[in-house]
Amino acid sequence: MLIPRRKVPDLAVETLDHGRFELAGEPSERGTVVCFYRGLHCPICARYLTEFEKRVPEFAERGVGSIAISSDDAERARAMADNIGAKALRFGHGLALAKAREWGLYISTGRGKTSIGIEEPALFAEPGLFMINADQTLYYGSVQTMPFVRPHFSELVGALDFAIAKNYPARGEYVDAV
Repeated sequence: MLIPRRKVPDLAVETLDHGRFELAGEPSERGTVVCFYRGLHCPICARYLTEFEKRVPEFAERGVGSIAISSDDAERARAMADNIGAKALRFGHGLALAKAREWGLYISTGRGKTSIGIEEPALFAEPGLFMINADQTLYYGSVQTMPFVRPHFSELVGALDFAIAKNYPARGEYVDAV
């Protein structure tokens, strides 16, 4: 389990149009929103990433970078980026499932074709959304066991505004005996 205010695992993946993404080398002033998505086969991911794409400029205005990452190969990642009309959102691909596990993501087995007729990979990571501070510590995290009921990017932007204005710390950091 990732712990707020502690360093997250290293993360590096190839992107479609922006070279190699390395969390450790991110230049964003306040950090990076990392959205792990299931893959091209997921119609809910497409709707979710469409909303993320719309919010990328708002995150950037606040000094926060944005990236969407899946275990899909480059071809499937490109198809997803094209499907949502991505212009601002970076797409990372080829996430190793062992790395997904390090980040606390759940792994599912493929079940054939989805409702949109695209084959699920044999194994893939379920969704996760993280706000990582510039020092690579966890500020916010949400992981899911399935594609439904995800955090809203508009709420994350609002929460970021509050956190910046109030210097609000990451919560959930207590790990000692209870």
